[in-house]
Amino acid sequence: MTIKRDTYLDRLIASRHDGFVKIITGLRRCGKSYLLMRLFAKHLRECGVPAERIVRLALDDDKNIRLRN
Repeated sequence: MTIKRDTYLDRLIASRHDGFVKIITGLRRCGKSYLLMRLFAKHLRECGVPAERIVRLALDDDKNIRLRN
């Protein structure tokens, strides 16, 4: 099941090339990772960005503990 988040996705897309880092905030389990790792990544692939250029990093994974600070 796909949950559309068109408003948030459109805002990400509109500011994609502005040179700023995007920070997505919200309550726990509200769909932040889904927005970035599913919907925005899909948009990037549809725009021709190769999958190997899209970085996915889970900071809550213990194997990435060195990257948290």
